Amino acid sequence: MKFSELLVLAIQRSEIPLRFEPGAEEAVARPVTEFIRVWLQSHDPDRAEGDFDYGRKALIGELLEELDDRREVAAG
Repeated sequence: MKFSELLVLAIQRSEIPLRFEPGAEEAVARPVTEFIRVWLQSHDPDRAEGDFDYGRKALIGELLEELDDRREVAAG
């Protein structure tokens, strides 16, 4: 399942009634997705100096791919 689909499902299941036109869930999801992108990017090391930094960069890259729907969300 794609991240955007999971986020829209969470918004639809929320207790906040959305009294908007069709596409309201996506409109609500957009700023949340952008917030998560900025948050992830803020934790991306500027340069990798060792295995820990390389692993962190790789994980952040994978999470950004999921956020952009370029890969499926990994099932836990």
